[in-house]
Amino acid sequence: MPFVTAGDPNMAFTSKVITRLGQLGCSMAEVGFPYSDPIADGPVIQASYTRALGNKLKLQQIFDQIQTDRAQWSMPLVAMVSYAIIHRQGPESFILAAKQAGFSGVIVPDLLVEESHAMSSLCRKHDFNLVQLVTPTTPPERALRIAEASSGFLYFVSVTGITGERAQLPEGLVERVGWLKSRTSLPICIGFGISKPEHVKLLAPVSDGLIVGSAIVRCLESAAESQEQALQSASQLVSSLIAALESQ
Repeated sequence: MPFVTAGDPNMAFTSKVITRLGQLGCSMAEVGFPYSDPIADGPVIQASYTRALGNKLKLQQIFDQIQTDRAQWSMPLVAMVSYAIIHRQGPESFILAAKQAGFSGVIVPDLLVEESHAMSSLCRKHDFNLVQLVTPTTPPERALRIAEASSGFLYFVSVTGITGERAQLPEGLVERVGWLKSRTSLPICIGFGISKPEHVKLLAPVSDGLIVGSAIVRCLESAAESQEQALQSASQLVSSLIAALESQ
């Protein structure tokens, strides 16, 4: 499940990336909506947001491009959006626009479960998924509350801290995911730090999906100079991860 920053360097290229990754066999794409003060993203994704915002990317441009090209992608799309963007647009207006564009749900990393009831109700009303996050420091009781308030899938953050490639994933991760998996019917997808075939082989048996962000965004950094080179770099990485998954 690749993460791609919308509009880096432009939405036409973002569409090309989603197309290429879908052709390689990805199951879902997560589209990051650039924001000037992201809460969970590391330097690689933050830099991509800065580049997109520097090119004057607007929210409507994301919706328009996705809606124009949505029919060519068979995999579902999920938006990764700060609640500040949703609040400014108006939650119901945002949900309707995102759904019309072709998104199946939204991940809101800065929306606490204690404050998510209104958003969750609107998502249910419009048959739109609200994906929430569980972290390594989430107490078990709260993790279950988050699972109950989520739909689509549950996003399990693999590490404490921000997004970014990691040489190693923390000990006990497989056990924590397995515990939660035994207590919810929602699919559990793991993200943050996943960048190597070894990570895929470790986590595939216990997860329903693996989200790869910073490693892909880093491959695409050179798109302003050479889009084809950037696409090729990202394709090679994604192909290696899919091969590791299929070898399980």
